Amino acid sequence: MTKTGTLLGPASGLSEDRRGRIARIVDGWFFAFGTAAAVFLAYVLLTEAFARGWAQAWFILVIYLVIAYLILPRLHTVLSRVYLPDYFIGRTRTREGILGDPVNLGFRGSEEQVHTAMLTAGWTLADDLGLRADLRIVSSTLTRRSYPEAPVSSLYLFGRPQAFCYQQEVDGSPGKRHHVRFWPTPEGWLLPGGYQADWLAAGTYDRSVGISVFTLQVTHRIADDVDDERDHIVGSIEAAGVGASTSVIENFSTGYHSRNGGGDAIMTDGNLPIVDLTAVVVPPTATLPPADAPPIRSLIRAGEPRPLDTTVGVLLMVVASLSSILSGVLLVTDWKHVMAEATATVTTADDAVLVPWVVGFVIGLSAAVTLSYLVLAWRVHLGGNLARLLAMAFSSTSIATLTATYLAGAGGLTLQTNLIGFAVDCSIILALSGTEARDWARGRQRRTRRTRA
Repeated sequence: MTKTGTLLGPASGLSEDRRGRIARIVDGWFFAFGTAAAVFLAYVLLTEAFARGWAQAWFILVIYLVIAYLILPRLHTVLSRVYLPDYFIGRTRTREGILGDPVNLGFRGSEEQVHTAMLTAGWTLADDLGLRADLRIVSSTLTRRSYPEAPVSSLYLFGRPQAFCYQQEVDGSPGKRHHVRFWPTPEGWLLPGGYQADWLAAGTYDRSVGISVFTLQVTHRIADDVDDERDHIVGSIEAAGVGASTSVIENFSTGYHSRNGGGDAIMTDGNLPIVDLTAVVVPPTATLPPADAPPIRSLIRAGEPRPLDTTVGVLLMVVASLSSILSGVLLVTDWKHVMAEATATVTTADDAVLVPWVVGFVIGLSAAVTLSYLVLAWRVHLGGNLARLLAMAFSSTSIATLTATYLAGAGGLTLQTNLIGFAVDCSIILALSGTEARDWARGRQRRTRRTRA
């Protein structure tokens, strides 16, 4: 009895480990399945493109979007997990795991002191990533209007995205800006060589908007001499007169030439300035961004915002539900035609009597499934890990069914049939199986268990 309780008890560490292993296996399966489904989707799209000919050249844009935003990022994620080390090497990483911008600054001081120094030095706090901010930056880029608080893409250090970012727009152009991302270091962590820093930062200069070499996505292109930007950041803080002092760890890393996550060339001398802000006085009336709670140094914070991947996945689930609702409404409004077609398939009067009941049952069942799917989407939105897994299982089942039908020659995947639904289901899996969506849902699940315990 004791042994059984140890293995299966809700408070058991072994039981928690077992749940964690099962969750990783299930997530890994969905991760792989989503990748394979995206590749198959690209194949079907290419087949459809050749069938349509040059008269439908716009279809090439659809293929580009699938390759650039679904397939290549996922393939890079798989490859980077194999060949890149998961420890500090002085480089950030993109969400796909590709090596990003170099870590070229360190800071001593509290979060309030960092904000005070940067704001006094004339820097602007960037907006957090989100659907509204993303739409605004696209609009400002296309119209070339100023957006001083434009968000930056997430880069990762210590397994988490930057805590915040500061920037300076150049000539009112959203395509050109100085910017620097900040990460808090883990509690008690020291830089190689035993040096202490409360914050690490990566500063680069965006010179234009272009195409990523690795993923083909639209992104900012940076200037290659990242040391110029590093020195600009340090110089602006020192010129602000906030009481900052700077020491330099010379040859912290070997001077090198490399490329960042967008494929831009970078070069650095390997020196690492440490900016000491511990003497900065935070005015009691200063308007500062809200300070993070003490658990900021953990990978999952209690108040961590909902990742964009989760939001995209939920929106796609809602779109799929609305499509089903629209189909149901069309069926009900064309009830006489539906009944006529259903009645034409039966051969006896007794069967004809049952037709309205059968059709009504099918419509009712579809409505119940659609309503349940909307509830599932809401649970995913709230951070339910089980709901996330169920949503991916639902989409996987749909994809597997359509694929089997297509391969058996029993039905095609075209724009006129099920191709859009296939693409939506594929996108749902890719979004919800992503690292950010997975870690956010798991983190909320662990916190819920601790609260109940």
